[in-house]
Amino acid sequence: MSVKLIAIDMDGTLLNEHSELNPATIQAVQAARAQGIKVVLCTGRPLSGVTPFLKQLAITGDDEYVVTFNGAMAQTVEGRIITSLTLSHNDYIDIEALSRKIGVHCHVESEDHIYTANANISPYTVGESFLVNMPVRYRTAEQMRSDLPIVKCMFIDDPQILAAAIKKIPAEIYDRYYLVQSEAYFLELMNPAASKGRTLQVLAERLGFTADEVMAIGDQGNDLSMLKYATNSVAMGNAIPQAKALAKYETKTNRQDGVAHAINTWALTK
Repeated sequence: MSVKLIAIDMDGTLLNEHSELNPATIQAVQAARAQGIKVVLCTGRPLSGVTPFLKQLAITGDDEYVVTFNGAMAQTVEGRIITSLTLSHNDYIDIEALSRKIGVHCHVESEDHIYTANANISPYTVGESFLVNMPVRYRTAEQMRSDLPIVKCMFIDDPQILAAAIKKIPAEIYDRYYLVQSEAYFLELMNPAASKGRTLQVLAERLGFTADEVMAIGDQGNDLSMLKYATNSVAMGNAIPQAKALAKYETKTNRQDGVAHAINTWALTK
């Protein structure tokens, strides 16, 4: 069955090592769209961190879609929300307190801001702010609005600190939330119904596509759910071992235009 939707992770997948789009990637995406294939960027970023690349790819209009915040949201590229799976204020209070107990920095993201209760703001929070084009707000837990929709919480720290802290997370936290490690220095805690794979499935079915008609391309732990869902699953050459073991295909690295290779080889009609 032919591919009708291509879901593509961004960091480490669509983007090269400089967080940029290579010309070959742009050409392949445009070739796919010229054949009527939907291209959906599926990312841990908010829409603000995706928009500059959508413009470069010429993906516009209210009938084009993105999966943002690692599946907590599906939106049109114009910002209309299709699905939203957020966390409550009580979730925030519990997760922020846990971060202090296990010794890691923590920040949370709304649709348009990053919030941290750490007076010594983590450099990873600052880096995330620049990466996704969202400003950082310092708020103590007591100062946080109780009605603020929180899309995801993130434990952020040096990889060795984060790895040690993860071992201290109680089992009940895994029962309450969806936890996924998107980078060696990021652990994300989300609504238990959220994941790239589940939200991609909802979006694909909304558009009338089956898993057999979907190609998913990714490289990290937060991509595993969509690699499981899509029949035409592709792991990047730079992917973690779990992604490579799960995927149907393996393409080149993000430095070697792996997304372009995957699209040209397994999606386009010759």
